[in-house]
Amino acid sequence: MANLLEETLEVLEDNGKKSDDVKWIGCDDIWFSFSEFSELANFDYDNGYGGQIINYSLVVVGDDWWLERHEYDGAEGWEFKQLPKKP
Repeated sequence: MANLLEETLEVLEDNGKKSDDVKWIGCDDIWFSFSEFSELANFDYDNGYGGQIINYSLVVVGDDWWLERHEYDGAEGWEFKQLPKKP
């Protein structure tokens, strides 16, 4: 089991980011502020093996980075992405 809000905050922290660094969160044709997302995402879900529970198009967006949902062998979570550094 995982809590979507706690999981999001943990991945942000693991990558040197804070909730203040988030510009917007959304999927498809809807977006939220971090404050709004915090209220909606404070729930537990089964992130273990099986079907994906959280919408795979959900993203957390910062200036030059984002979190996107990923699934591996039935387990789901966040994956941190950022723009490549120019060589």
